[in-house]
Amino acid sequence: MDEALDQLIARTLSDKLVESLQASIPTATPRHVSGTVALPNKATAVIGMRRAGKTTFLHQLRRERMAAGVPQARLPFVSFEDERLAGIAARHLGPLVEEYYRRYPAFRGGDAVTWCFDEIQVVPGWERFIRRLLDTEKVEIFLSGSSAALLSREVATSMRGRGWEVIIHPFSFEEVLRHAAVSVPEDLDSVTAAQRSTLEHLLLRYLEGGGFPEAQSLAAADRHELLTRYVDVAMLRDVMERHNVTNIAGLHWLVRQLLGNPGGLFSVEKFYARLKSLGISIARDTLHALLGYVEDCFLVRTTWVEADSERRRMVNPRKVHPVDPGLIPIFDQTGRANRGHALETVVRVELERRRLQVTYVKTRDGFEVDFLVRHPGGATELIQVCAELDDPSTREREIRALLAAKAEHRRATLHLVTLAPELALGVPDEIRVHPAWRWLLAPSSAEEIER
Repeated sequence: MDEALDQLIARTLSDKLVESLQASIPTATPRHVSGTVALPNKATAVIGMRRAGKTTFLHQLRRERMAAGVPQARLPFVSFEDERLAGIAARHLGPLVEEYYRRYPAFRGGDAVTWCFDEIQVVPGWERFIRRLLDTEKVEIFLSGSSAALLSREVATSMRGRGWEVIIHPFSFEEVLRHAAVSVPEDLDSVTAAQRSTLEHLLLRYLEGGGFPEAQSLAAADRHELLTRYVDVAMLRDVMERHNVTNIAGLHWLVRQLLGNPGGLFSVEKFYARLKSLGISIARDTLHALLGYVEDCFLVRTTWVEADSERRRMVNPRKVHPVDPGLIPIFDQTGRANRGHALETVVRVELERRRLQVTYVKTRDGFEVDFLVRHPGGATELIQVCAELDDPSTREREIRALLAAKAEHRRATLHLVTLAPELALGVPDEIRVHPAWRWLLAPSSAEEIER
């Protein structure tokens, strides 16, 4: 039985190898990733929310290398998401590599071969195989798979310093435009009124529909069903099954709370008390663990308070945003479109996409600023997000919060991101007002300074 299984797995892997070297590489909307994608002698783990486009990104890397002159024969791709590979183990991977070099003996020891392993988390012991491949062959390695199975901390531990991480989020606003074949103006300072109106209109659609590739152009009802399934599968596969979660009711309550209150402050202690009042039994430690699992599978992104001590950071609630604004209408309890929450969500994810350090600010006087951003070069920004500024009291509150935070973070520049900059009346000159579409399509002023 074991011999027959080994033969089936070997034959399946061989077929996949041959197909990847002969079939056309799939094409899709190119993804933009900030920073370095690969480092020498390290395996790049491509992680992110399910259906965000990790596998597509691997094919993009292969196409880019072919465009640079690398022959397809040097770009093997193997996906382990196949029912015929049930029972696969790390011992099956070595023969696959040997078969490849038997087909292409001249490649051994020559220019690096770029291996792409998709859904590698289904192979027990894959980490040891990857380390050996890095140590014994001249290779470049890219891995992708379930985000909860390729966690940063686990890749760092199991790969013993040989791992590098790239996060793939759902489409950014710029990627949504390119996916829809809408040209992005090269000079954002010289857009015409007609171009600006088009970009503002498309941004509103993006805030409502989000950036999951498969959800683009779907009717609202179909998109709602598709994204609901994404959340259900993430909870089932990346949380329940992987972490053996048994308190299913507690998990569902937690996910509804997090996704139904985008940009809200979340405290495990307060949520624990609320569940207790409803007669739902769950331990505090379980809630802390579940929150970590939900963030690990990229359903939400959490933001800690800016604090001068670890104790203050830990006792304060975290801000929570879904990974994509398209998830907001599914769990919204008000029945009303909330562009402010959607815009804040998009800004939060965009900051992470740019690989920036993000916290939120609570001043001594009780004012709150959405984000304090630190750039690698040392520049800092205080960013307030406000969709509409037509209400004078709202406008005054946002300005007072930024100025109060500036008193505590004197080196930070002040920024206000809004959908309606023409309503930013009476804003002090030291606060830079950004039309949301422009902020999303352009690097921040701090990045420009660093370059």
